Amino acid sequence: MDAIDAALVDFDAAPLKIIATSATAFDPDLKRRISALIDHAGSVSLDEVGEVDVEIGKAFAHAALALLAGAGVDISRVSAIGSHGQTLRHRPDLPAPFSWQIGDPNALTEMTGISVVADFRRRDVAAGGQGAPLLPVFHDQVFRSDDEDRVIANLGGIANITILARDQTVTGFDTGPANRLLDAWISLHQNKDYDAGGAWAATGKIDETLLRELLAEPYLRLPPPKSTGRELFNLPWLQKKLGPNACEPRDVQATLQQFTARSLAEAVNRYAPGAAVYVCGGGAHNAGLMTAIADLLSPNRIASTGALALDPDYVEAVAFAWFAKRTLEGLTSSAGSVTGARGARILGGVYRYA
Repeated sequence: MDAIDAALVDFDAAPLKIIATSATAFDPDLKRRISALIDHAGSVSLDEVGEVDVEIGKAFAHAALALLAGAGVDISRVSAIGSHGQTLRHRPDLPAPFSWQIGDPNALTEMTGISVVADFRRRDVAAGGQGAPLLPVFHDQVFRSDDEDRVIANLGGIANITILARDQTVTGFDTGPANRLLDAWISLHQNKDYDAGGAWAATGKIDETLLRELLAEPYLRLPPPKSTGRELFNLPWLQKKLGPNACEPRDVQATLQQFTARSLAEAVNRYAPGAAVYVCGGGAHNAGLMTAIADLLSPNRIASTGALALDPDYVEAVAFAWFAKRTLEGLTSSAGSVTGARGARILGGVYRYA
């Protein structure tokens, strides 16, 4: 919920051309309402879910139209909008598993006059998969190399890795939290949205006892395919780990940063030892986190996806444009080797503007 990321992409160019990008902040009131739906699920009003669903769709539409206006591109030139939506709940572990994203695609297509492809995760879940991570198939298309084994590490709220080993099928999974706990903790103590550059974490010291408690989380030991979210890694989970004898808040921040780095590095070392690691997502801008990852994975090459000619801030936005293109062409964009689904599926529903 840090921003609405949008990318205008031309796939006729090889391998692709990013024409324009934007990051539009959510209206503060809408952001508060989304957070309330996610963090207080036990007291959610169905009317509020319905209204927020529509309001997010409208916010997406404003972001898309502003991007096109800024780029000087008429809507008639756009084939479709690929919209991931805002995740309310991701529960592939339940007896009736589901993944739920909102951001009404009907409102989005009506306001923009552009066809929309949305609801990408639920078909994979219906086919027995986790519904996440989805990006590895896109990563396989644009980042695979014949010269080196690669890991693409996406550091959003949750960290996930894509393993692109030479002569092997793409795999990937969620390794644990990335920015989710770091952002929640600094918001609680300093009323900031995120720890810019890891500056606050740098003022603290790692609490080894707390770090061991965090690393003892059973999810981290599960074999892939697996996925997770803020349903597990949240402030109540952290408070339980802290117990009654909590350390200084800045030390908690330093420890959370190391927890993200350790859980990611241990997954890389176990499933892709020696691979070059290319980072995307907001975590790529956290110098402290990047240094911690590099130290733990030395001598592996560590860089952002900018080194592979794709801006780390917009890999996801470009990916969902690609998913929309694949869906309109009747092509699959998932992989059972990643999510555990029974096979590749055409993802997303199409909302045509007519």
